[in-house]
Amino acid sequence: MVVYHLFLQHLTSSLLAVAFLSSFGSSMLYGYNLAVVNSPAEYIKDFYNQTIVRRNGSGVDKETLTLLYSVTVSIFAIGGLVGSLTVGMQVTRFGRRGTLVHSTVLVFIAGVLMGFSRLCGSPEMIIIGRFIIGIHSGISLSVVPMYLGEIAPKNLRGFLGLVPSIFICIGVFIAQILGLHEILGKEEHWPLFLSLVVVPTFIQLMLLPWFPESPRYLLMEKRNIHATITALKWYRPKSNIQAELEEMQEEQRSLSSVETVSVLQLFRDPSVRWQLVTVLVVNAGMQLSGIDAIWFYTNAIFENAGIPAHQIQYTTVGTGAIEVIAGLIGCFTIERVGRRPLMIGGFSFMGVCCAGITFSLLLQAHVSFMRYVSVACVVGIIAGFCIGPAGVPFLMTGELFKQSHRSSAYIVGGFFNWISNFTVGFVFPFLQMSAGAFCYLVFCGVCVGVAAYVFFIIPETKNKTFVEISQMFASRNGCETENQPLGLTDQLGLIKMNGYGNIEHMSWTTLQLKNLGLVRLLCF
Repeated sequence: MVVYHLFLQHLTSSLLAVAFLSSFGSSMLYGYNLAVVNSPAEYIKDFYNQTIVRRNGSGVDKETLTLLYSVTVSIFAIGGLVGSLTVGMQVTRFGRRGTLVHSTVLVFIAGVLMGFSRLCGSPEMIIIGRFIIGIHSGISLSVVPMYLGEIAPKNLRGFLGLVPSIFICIGVFIAQILGLHEILGKEEHWPLFLSLVVVPTFIQLMLLPWFPESPRYLLMEKRNIHATITALKWYRPKSNIQAELEEMQEEQRSLSSVETVSVLQLFRDPSVRWQLVTVLVVNAGMQLSGIDAIWFYTNAIFENAGIPAHQIQYTTVGTGAIEVIAGLIGCFTIERVGRRPLMIGGFSFMGVCCAGITFSLLLQAHVSFMRYVSVACVVGIIAGFCIGPAGVPFLMTGELFKQSHRSSAYIVGGFFNWISNFTVGFVFPFLQMSAGAFCYLVFCGVCVGVAAYVFFIIPETKNKTFVEISQMFASRNGCETENQPLGLTDQLGLIKMNGYGNIEHMSWTTLQLKNLGLVRLLCF
């Protein structure tokens, strides 16, 4: 009851608004573009074939069309990979909110290209449009959780950190509904279907600039005290912000430098060795779990499972509804149960369901009801993913690192996330043709491996500050704590004024006394 009261006390309308708005115009598009190519797949292939016939006088075989469609699907991940590599530069220059606002131009360009591709008779416009919208998703998939993680109080960081994953599920669900034959699932509507991404982005562009930037970014990177206090008061209108300002200053003093660490420096820094390994494992495992194969090729999976063709689209929409429900369950339970149970339980359940798909597909020729078991396993994979692995890896990437390392950590995590996404999207149809039902055992092994890693390696980070989380990894990284002064990193102190934190200059002697006893990590 006390936890629930504190939850409501810190969950202000401004926090909810910026979480919903940033996720609606960015994260939701990622989910939408994962599923939008599923329903019109045959129409897009026909358009490619007709264009080739018109240009060359003859069509192409089925394998070539499959290759072209695989490129159309997987080029989205290549764009995401490119976008993720630019995150560090953009969030340092434009800030978290500023990066989201500036990146909206990519969505409008992509929407125009895909929307007018059939009118111009150009399959290349679809592929280029998918690449550009992928760049936007690569940026937003890292920046949105980074932004929300930095504006959230520590007891709401998990809740707000999973809001983007809910909107990813909502994006998938919307794409599945709009892809129904009765709505935009007809052949003449697929260009409009692909280009609808501009609508939520336009709404975000109109409203998001009115919200403040991340207070941590303003204090630690821009050193703008007035803007920091203003932003904190905006996000915590009824709270005393003094303690949070002190915690932010403690983190700033604990850093060897407030300058952003490069990716190369991140790999060379022994004090974050296991945090970095964790980011690699959970982000790569998130995509190699097979979830993208399920999203990209849901209709084909259900067709192979023996579901009648006229029922497949409705079965797919049902799975989308389950995604949203599972995402909501994860979001509202993460602050109670923690990060580890959602990750371990989610990946373990996905592994069991992947093995279940293999056995059901092998047996469905002999046992008729096995086709329904395979559908249930697909639903189980989606539910297990959305309840934890869909959002917690991005949350962990932000929680495991301090301000100076965070943007580079998101670059590394985003790179492995997207390269794994591309690998699955491009390889899966060929893996399915060669290995048949046994291809899902590969995903089963990945899921079980990631669950074991989380169980044995990753500590619980619920309700911990960024400094406390770094100290939890100190012994594993071969670090020891030593009490020594940190030097004059910030000649600022906090006093309490009118219920809010304010800033005043401190004398050198007072500052040195405050610095004594602060913990600094020294690595072997």
